[in-house]
Amino acid sequence: MASPWVPLEANPALFSEWCAALGLDRTKYAFHDVFGLDEELLAMVPAPVEAVLFLFPLTPATEAEREQEKAASDDHLLWFKQTIGNACGTIGLLHAVANSRARAALQAGSPLATLLDKAPSLTPEERTRVIAESHDLQQTHASLAAQGQSEAPAADEDVDLHFVAFVRSASGALIELDGRRSGPIVRATDVPEKGLLSATAHFVQSHYMARNPDAVQFNLIALGPAI
Repeated sequence: MASPWVPLEANPALFSEWCAALGLDRTKYAFHDVFGLDEELLAMVPAPVEAVLFLFPLTPATEAEREQEKAASDDHLLWFKQTIGNACGTIGLLHAVANSRARAALQAGSPLATLLDKAPSLTPEERTRVIAESHDLQQTHASLAAQGQSEAPAADEDVDLHFVAFVRSASGALIELDGRRSGPIVRATDVPEKGLLSATAHFVQSHYMARNPDAVQFNLIALGPAI
């Protein structure tokens, strides 16, 4: 197994830089803070939102649920298994770009475009090897992990925070993409075309936050148009 990476900070500017460094046209897409879950604050996020990254604390309850839930089968979704410790930020970013319209804004031949073009023909295990062996991913992750506003923990530190991504599938389902599960998870159906952020906010509030009301380490970051 590959050595663990230093965790990424939940920082939209760093996430935007990650994408730009690997080939996303930054004049078209960027990441934005979600400052709260009520409708007025959600409406402040540049729309349309293409994907949402969610940071939450791991608990015995979330770990038990992860072992029990069954993944959905959808050939249109690209899912990456996480085998590198603390790489959940990069895995979440891969899921966000790979399964949204932002993918069309990747520069041809860029590291991210090359990886995502190759990934559909690979098994989940083969995809993990491609990620582990990608110098571009490793270097970009390491560079941005060192640029956060807070002091980054050591790579071998046991971090109890985890990133997942939420996207809207072609059939209108709210999909949670978590590299530590066995595949994509359907969280809701019949999500309106422009309703991803609202559906995600409702789900994380009722599913994650309600179960851990004393925790303060929740964070939502949205992928949307550059402003």
